[in-house]
Amino acid sequence: MNPKILEKLEYERITNRLADFAITGPAKKQARNLKPSSDFEKVKHNIDQTRAISNIMRLKGPLPLTDFADVAPALKRLKVKANLNGPEIGNIFLVLSLAKEINHFTQDFEDREIDTTSIDEYLDDLQVDDDLFNALKRAIEFDGSVLDTASEKLARLRHDINANEIDIKNHMQRYVKGNSTKYLSEGIITIRDGRYVVPVKQEYKNKFGGVVHDQSASGQTLFIEPEAVLNLNNRQQDLLAQERQEVRAILDHLSRLITQYLDEVSANAKALMQLDFLSAKSKLAKDMHATEPILTKDQVVELKKARHPLIDPKKVVANDIELGKSFDTMLITGPNTGGKTITLKTLGLLQLMAQSGLFITANEESKVGVFQEIYADIGDEQSIEQSLSTFSSHMDQIIKIMRNVTNQDLVLIDELGAGTDPEEGASLAIAILDYLQAKDCKIVITTHYPELKLYGYNRVKTTNASMEFDIKTLSPTYKLRIGIPGQSNAFAIASHLGMDKTVVDAARSLVKDEDSDINRMIERLSDQTKKAESLRQTLEKKVDQSIELQRKLQDGLDWYNQQVNRQLEKAQEKANEIIAKKREKADKIIADLENQRRSGAQIKTNKIIDAKGALNSLEKESNNLANNRVLQREKRRHDVKVGDTVKVLSYGQMGHITKKLSEHEYEVQIGILKVKASDRDIEKTSLPKPKKSEQIVRSSKGLRSQNVRAELDLRGQRYEEAMTNLDRYIDAALLSGLNTVTIIHGIGTGAIRNGVNQYLKRNRHVKDFGYAPANEGGTGATIVHFK
Repeated sequence: MNPKILEKLEYERITNRLADFAITGPAKKQARNLKPSSDFEKVKHNIDQTRAISNIMRLKGPLPLTDFADVAPALKRLKVKANLNGPEIGNIFLVLSLAKEINHFTQDFEDREIDTTSIDEYLDDLQVDDDLFNALKRAIEFDGSVLDTASEKLARLRHDINANEIDIKNHMQRYVKGNSTKYLSEGIITIRDGRYVVPVKQEYKNKFGGVVHDQSASGQTLFIEPEAVLNLNNRQQDLLAQERQEVRAILDHLSRLITQYLDEVSANAKALMQLDFLSAKSKLAKDMHATEPILTKDQVVELKKARHPLIDPKKVVANDIELGKSFDTMLITGPNTGGKTITLKTLGLLQLMAQSGLFITANEESKVGVFQEIYADIGDEQSIEQSLSTFSSHMDQIIKIMRNVTNQDLVLIDELGAGTDPEEGASLAIAILDYLQAKDCKIVITTHYPELKLYGYNRVKTTNASMEFDIKTLSPTYKLRIGIPGQSNAFAIASHLGMDKTVVDAARSLVKDEDSDINRMIERLSDQTKKAESLRQTLEKKVDQSIELQRKLQDGLDWYNQQVNRQLEKAQEKANEIIAKKREKADKIIADLENQRRSGAQIKTNKIIDAKGALNSLEKESNNLANNRVLQREKRRHDVKVGDTVKVLSYGQMGHITKKLSEHEYEVQIGILKVKASDRDIEKTSLPKPKKSEQIVRSSKGLRSQNVRAELDLRGQRYEEAMTNLDRYIDAALLSGLNTVTIIHGIGTGAIRNGVNQYLKRNRHVKDFGYAPANEGGTGATIVHFK
């Protein structure tokens, strides 16, 4: 991509923002050097990588990364047998630690069905040798400090150093706390040249003996190492020298060890840098509220509600921008400061961002092309050094574009033909457009010339567009209107500002009839477009209201059905309770009769039989009473066999039985979905099973259950009950065509939550899932997305 377009569209401001989101120095450098690509497959791969890392960060949060220095210089020194210092080795240890941590972070990606195909090349490079890692872990900190555990000798030396230091301090305390304090300038212990000293007044310098190491600026204080601690200080210096020598030996050893793993360390560092760079892309997209663009191979551009990424989001006006579908050339007209140039820049900059693998500031499903080159002539090109006028400078740029443009390019020209005689400028602009159109490139230009409005109507694959202007407020709205050329507002503005009506009318009479007709036509088109836009917005609002009303009605119906089912269950429980009590009473009567007979009472066997029969009859009567009110349909529900057409009550859908799984459980085919259902949940119907040749395959989205909400509450249920309800609910949700549902399992002991996670991992219809946001239940609820 030519560097001039990057400069004109301020692309560097985007890469600088991208660098700000990177954590590591190498990733920041790569972000600042990011350039757009003209290779379709490379751009697609880059977009796929940005999407993959965005999905990871959305479901699991940011990668566990921290800043580290570039390891390349250190590895280069190792290749020539040089040794590394502590900070360099500590930095390598940090890189390997981060690689291990991200490896752990990515362990459940497959279980959570996160597609990492596009970044596997980096994840696969995060391999750390355990021997190297453990050796560094024992020996060094991230900041390069060598640990006591690096060697037994170092640990012993540091122990001796600490013990000797304590002895020195104990001796020195006698001088600052005893009778000797009167000889000191201050009662403190300090260090000079690595040796412990005390500040002694000049006149008492011979009181302590020893060595004078320094004196104050005034000469009134001498810093003396007392003779009593000379040997201890000497020993301390000797121990410190041995420590330094041992540290050098340890660093030398670690350097030689790392030399055996140069490729591994380099691969890990590069992979971390790339993951950090991709994370920065995702963070930038989130910060700008950007979305993934759809790439088109035929250079079609269809930006929905596109916003210039460098304008304050609170002030920027979003516009739909199209090119390459119905037309390849768009001529934008409108007043100065109306937003024409910003529209050009928005299109160009979003194209550059997409071709750099970045998400764009436009609504979802926006499309972009992958252009070989993007040429632009935008802004004042006047050059004093070259003695070129504005017109000459513009022409110089356009000539260069015309020499190099191909059918794979996008051309953006601001104020084509401006800066010269209007009639000649318009003619030249038309000729240039004809030339560029013959090259089959995509073109967007802005202009003031009315002649080009007719050009937009007369040429194929060409359209007019304009920036809307509000006559009432005398200000631009910055809204792009495709298909309508800009109209002249000079007369309207003059009248609005109070110019004499006779003057305005006289000016209107001087306008050519054809120009007047064009302006009236444009005015009518503008009015019709505004009315159509207003009607569209009204219809969209009513559709949204209808959808919301439908949702509320569905929720109300779900609640009603739940209440009905709850009342039926209560009635059944009541009937069972009555039967159980009567059975208990009957058994007691029979037991009493049996006892009387055993005790010698003359009770005939036929009386016992008659009593038992009467009791059975009583039970049957109670059962019939309950069934008459609640369970009348149970018999025909249970009297089913393979091949029967049935209604699955919990789904509210018709299907046919394909298999008997157990005494009370069947497999039912509903459309394309097979579900398990108990005999209590099905009802036999009189509809015949469709023949194989007449079977109709329906999309699950066409099925709408009357009882299925987008939320399932499992709180308070036993584990087995919750898992059964979850399985049936997921089937119902799939039949209903729901895309997203919420499973409320609470926190509790975590058993049901873990059960839900395991079930969702196994279900092949689940696209992905994750805990709800903190304000919507957090870890007490799981949001599920279906394929």
